[in-house]
Formats: sequence, structure tokens, C-alpha cells
Amino acid sequence: MKTPVVLIIFRRPDKTLQVLEKIRQVKPSKLFVICDAPRPEKPDEYEKCEKSRAIIDTVDWDCEVIKNYAETNLGSFLRIPTGLDWVFNQVEEAIILEDDCLPEITFFRFCEELLEYYKNDQRIMAISGDNFQLGGQRTQDSYYFSHYTHSWGWATWKRAWKHFDMEMSAWPEIRDKQLLRTILDSDRDAKYWTSILQDTYDSKIEAWDYRWTFSTWIQNGLTILPNVNLISNIGFGEGATHTVSSQNPFINLPTQSMTFPLQHPEFIIRDRFADAFTQSTMFNASLEFRIKRKLKLLTNLFK
Repeated sequence: MKTPVVLIIFRRPDKTLQVLEKIRQVKPSKLFVICDAPRPEKPDEYEKCEKSRAIIDTVDWDCEVIKNYAETNLGSFLRIPTGLDWVFNQVEEAIILEDDCLPEITFFRFCEELLEYYKNDQRIMAISGDNFQLGGQRTQDSYYFSHYTHSWGWATWKRAWKHFDMEMSAWPEIRDKQLLRTILDSDRDAKYWTSILQDTYDSKIEAWDYRWTFSTWIQNGLTILPNVNLISNIGFGEGATHTVSSQNPFINLPTQSMTFPLQHPEFIIRDRFADAFTQSTMFNASLEFRIKRKLKLLTNLFK
């Protein structure tokens, strides 16, 4: 495989090994590895981090391995976007996996073909391997277009990543002019995302991926999502940074292989019905879940 692959690792050597074994099957000619440094207050992380890094040294195919290992802990909030800045200073496109995102093998071909197919189409900001329709398939095409930037295994171009704005500098104007309502499907959705993005802007939520979503929205960008799920997140539960709930309905979703040749949609129009389903199942969470999330935010503020 000619497309560069990015692997983001940290302190989970067992999961790093599983994902690397998938990457080994497609043998990319270039592998970028991004790793944070262990936290000083977590003495057990040093050994786990070293074991994860040692697994990278087992790459045994003809591959240029390029490492970016932090000397001090940045946290995923900064480590991932700064790492991707480093990657896209060197290449025009890449497939990106974290150490808990286990791909179905056809994920790589799916991304590689679509990176080439849409490389000059400024409307398309990313390609994801995630399908959160829970078995529903609305068309016979291989994929559909969405405004949700799912990042449990994804790919993008330098031309798209250049729009990533860590500072969310456009947010005050977008918020004050209530422009989210022109992007989203309902007042309820706009209210939900206004709250999320305000907390992100205020750094109450330290999530780089919300900042990436916002960056694509203000470019009127679309993400390609497959009509079958190509990624299983194996990182829920103990040891996870964000995906800590073992009750999450999207834990360890089964994967299915993509069929080739790809069936391309006739029109580049986002699937509002699929997006509405995603909003209602992933984001418009139950009252109990929202209360727990608020309590966790407050707990983190006073740590």
C-alpha cells in the first residue's frame, strides 16, 4: 500500500500490537508513529509506554518508520493535533488509526481509493471507517456523505487539515449570529452543539475532535462514511482516556468487509436521515448520561 499510515499510540501495548498486526497485513511503505510521553504522576505509565514503543520496532516489512515521540506529556488534546500537524508537513494524505481502533482489512483499500478519487474535491474533508447506523443501510452505494467527522479510523488530506483551528477563532461570530442553525437540522441540534462547542471553546471539554468537527462545518465540508462498519473501537473501559464507559452502545461494534469495486453515490449530498439517526443515538443522550457527563466535567475542573 502506497498511502502513508499514521498510528497513534500511548500506554496500551496489547492494543497497539493488535492494530499493528492489521497494518502489517497491508504493508504500507511509510508508517508515521505518534506517541505521548508518560505522565510523571502515573509511575506505571513509563513501562507501558516503553512496551508500546518497543512494538513499533518489530516492523518487519519494507517500510520507512518515522517516529514523533513527545518528551513531556501533552495529553491527547494536544498530542494528536500537533502530531497530525507534523505528519501533514511531510505528506499530502494519510490514513490515521489510534491504538484502540481495530480496522477490518478492507478499511485500508477503502480509504486509499477514496483519497485518490476525491483528492481535488474541496467539499470532502475526510473519509471515515465508522458506520454508526447500527445495521441500517439506506442506499446500495458503498458510502454516504455526512457532516459528522467520526475519527475512530479515518483519513484526510493536507488540503483539508490546513483548516483545523485549535483556537476555534471563528466560534464567537458563529455563536453570536446563530449560524449553527443553518448547518444543523433542528433548533434542538443547534442548541446541543452550541453547548458542546462553547464548553470546548472554554476548554471545559478538552477534545481535539470537536474542534476538528467545527473546522469542517465552517468550511461546509463533508465526511465520507461507509455503508458497512469498518472499525471496531476496542479501547472502552479501564485504561481509556475518553471512552471509559463499558455501557456505551458503540463498544466493540462488529465489522464487515467492504465490497469492491466501490459503488459511488451519484450526487454529493449529505444523507440527512442517516445524520439524524446519528444525532439521536450518539449525541442526544439520555438525561442520566448527560448528568453523569456534567458531573465528570465538574470533577475534572476541581482536580
